[in-house]
Amino acid sequence: MPAIPIAHPDAIGLDPAALRRADDLVQGWLREDRIPAAGWTVGRRGRMIEPRLVGRQRPAKDAPALRKDALFLVASITKPVTATAVMMLLERGRLALDDRVADYVPAFAANGKRDVLIRHLLTHTSGLPDMVPANEKLRRAHQPLSAFVRETCRLPLMFPPGTRVNYQSMGILMLAEIVHQVTGVTLPDFLAKEVFGPLDMLDTSLGIQAAGRRERVAHVRVPADLEKADWNWNTPYWLGLGVPWGGLITTPADFARFCQMMLGGGALGKVRILSPASVRAMTSNQLAAMPAVPEEERRCRPWGLGWRLNWPAHSANFGDLLGPRTFGHWGSTGTLCWIDPNTEAFFILFTTQPQEPEGRFLARLSNVVCSALT
Repeated sequence: MPAIPIAHPDAIGLDPAALRRADDLVQGWLREDRIPAAGWTVGRRGRMIEPRLVGRQRPAKDAPALRKDALFLVASITKPVTATAVMMLLERGRLALDDRVADYVPAFAANGKRDVLIRHLLTHTSGLPDMVPANEKLRRAHQPLSAFVRETCRLPLMFPPGTRVNYQSMGILMLAEIVHQVTGVTLPDFLAKEVFGPLDMLDTSLGIQAAGRRERVAHVRVPADLEKADWNWNTPYWLGLGVPWGGLITTPADFARFCQMMLGGGALGKVRILSPASVRAMTSNQLAAMPAVPEEERRCRPWGLGWRLNWPAHSANFGDLLGPRTFGHWGSTGTLCWIDPNTEAFFILFTTQPQEPEGRFLARLSNVVCSALT
């Protein structure tokens, strides 16, 4: 499949002066060591600008320059990719949104979770926590994903499903287990065959095992007390685990293909991954049909299926200038993507500076990029 064509900003309705301001902003952050590295691009109307790859391959100030073939661990931007696998199975009649999770994973019914639906997992309304209480213990022991699934199945709910919103990575974990149970293959293998392969995303995988490819991953700046931990973001254990809530490894150029597929109503060129109906469902406010969810959440902080929609009164991450149809996601490793059907545009920003406690730089760059849309 041909790559997404590279275009001059003028040719796709992007103001070159605004993009220069974006470049200057990133370069200033690098000089000040606010971020160790960044990879970013903007696409519009089926083309994109040349991806920018700047900074250092490791956080240390004397580290080598960022490789031109650098890979990024994009953290929770993984979540809508996992949701894509679920929607593909829905289109094939293998599952439905109102199916009970426990019908696919019987052990999940323990401790009052029988009424949790697949719909709840996709919208963060399940009542599950973000992480299991034993998260760090499991990582220290280099436990496999199956151990995280077992721990999640044992948990009680924080609230009845469909009554509140609580961001829940463990809900996304259960979606991956459902894909596994339905198809008989792991989520990484399903995505490789059904999504990344057809889209020609040759540098993208859920998790990474090969040592040579691991060398290409730009290291995330971790707290000093975790630098030597053998389970932090940069270790073979974590990179190899391929967690369905945060283990995607990709490049700006590769992920641009995924974003363009979503902008194309589920198709990139002649390759169709999702139907237009699925894309509409994934990018529509699913909380609007959940009357028990607080009105403020339904109206002001909407979620689609796997995708976060634009929160007009909450500019964190996405910035201040995006329209109501925008959808996207962010990642704790310092990553952001958004897709705006109104302007036929997408923005991808991968950094190696964790969002906490200084994630506001993502929104600032997003604002500059939005100002470039003419």
